Amino acid sequence: MNKQKMMDSLAREAYERGSFNGVWLYAENGEIVSKGAYGFRDAEDKLPMLEDTIFEMASVTKMFTATAVMLLVREGKLKLDDEYAKYFPEFPYAGVTIRHLLTHTSGMSEEFDTEDWVAPAWEDEHRIPPCSEIIDFIRDSDEELDCAPGERFEYSDIHYCLLANLVEKLSGEKFEDYLKQNVLEPAGMKDSAILHTRRDGRPSDRIARNMVLEDDGTYVPSDLSEETAPYVVGSDGLNGCDYLYTTIFDMLAWDRALREEKVLTREEQTVMFTPVKLNSGEEYIDEDDEGYGFGWAIVNDEDHGLIVSHSGGMPGLETWFEHFVDEDRTLVILNCRDYADIRAFVAFWDGLRAIAHDEEPEAVVSIEDISVKAPDKSKWKSFCGKYEHPEDSDFVVDKVFMKKGELWANAIKDEKDELTFRLYPIGENEFGRKRGFLKLTFGNGCLMYDDFICKKR
Repeated sequence: MNKQKMMDSLAREAYERGSFNGVWLYAENGEIVSKGAYGFRDAEDKLPMLEDTIFEMASVTKMFTATAVMLLVREGKLKLDDEYAKYFPEFPYAGVTIRHLLTHTSGMSEEFDTEDWVAPAWEDEHRIPPCSEIIDFIRDSDEELDCAPGERFEYSDIHYCLLANLVEKLSGEKFEDYLKQNVLEPAGMKDSAILHTRRDGRPSDRIARNMVLEDDGTYVPSDLSEETAPYVVGSDGLNGCDYLYTTIFDMLAWDRALREEKVLTREEQTVMFTPVKLNSGEEYIDEDDEGYGFGWAIVNDEDHGLIVSHSGGMPGLETWFEHFVDEDRTLVILNCRDYADIRAFVAFWDGLRAIAHDEEPEAVVSIEDISVKAPDKSKWKSFCGKYEHPEDSDFVVDKVFMKKGELWANAIKDEKDELTFRLYPIGENEFGRKRGFLKLTFGNGCLMYDDFICKKR
């Protein structure tokens, strides 16, 4: 298996279909097997993507925040089963421990969405709230816990924002400085830092812009898009959950630092790489057979042993870091533009992972590749009209119409966001869309999707 050639081919094909714009690196035994860069690091296509382009890592940052917490445990400044309120008495929930925050098992309400806090501060007050305000936000919300701490897993950035504040309080240093001096520099990550580029400015044009795809087909930096800017800019004062900026080569250095115990001992890593046990005594395992430890998703693979990883995402950004513990392999994928076609993007992403696991990848195909050529359009006008809205759905198709000889749809997402998209014929009376896997099937005066049957109004 020529992994270099196969990975490059997948990346090139995805780039040509508008569904990859970034860099990747795959290494075995510390040696780079495959790496590359396709696309641009700006929205104007003037700055070519470089292999050492610096990317925001989004939630991949969580493994570094968890590492900082483990170092404070080593220093004797805290214990994992200490209650958070021991260090922040104003925190309103008794029984929530540091371990609960690390493993997303605090029991805090799903209502604690960082977007609900930071976006209004930016839109209404034109300020970027600091991470230190997060306890005030939690307390003022007057929300009860959804369940007892440790009862269930509920992923939330809020947990890691709270942990960043803890690191600052117990270390006596800014979170950015503590991480750089105690984690990044000892790991040999020379081009890495916690940055707040929307708040403080961009220190280098090597930093990729995260770019969202607008309705008119153009790319805009996420902090300049009317739709995404309130959250993207408003959240730039947070820490712990995001805002590590780094390169694929520094992530390889992180992989080596873990193996060589430059920052964390083997015993400390074992603690972090162990899936959380819930109050029931059972390990939390999701539908993909993944557990979660301290800032790491965890899989025991039948062929490759223990594998830990984390994904990250922000508007216009997807990141991935995979660390094969029992085999000396690592995979990094960084993408900084919205995909034009979800099928091509997923085929590329899953394909790189398949190759890293010694498996043959699926071909990169877009909806244009699989759509019916020269379809019979004689029934299409009968499909047009307004349709009923199914209950308990966060995505409803409201209207189907013809435009320039093609079938289009208007939809409503999360009861507020409206979007318009073209429907591509993929079978008899069956249609798909570019940016989602939704399949729509037209019947006798009705439209079927996601197990819903919606009659024409």
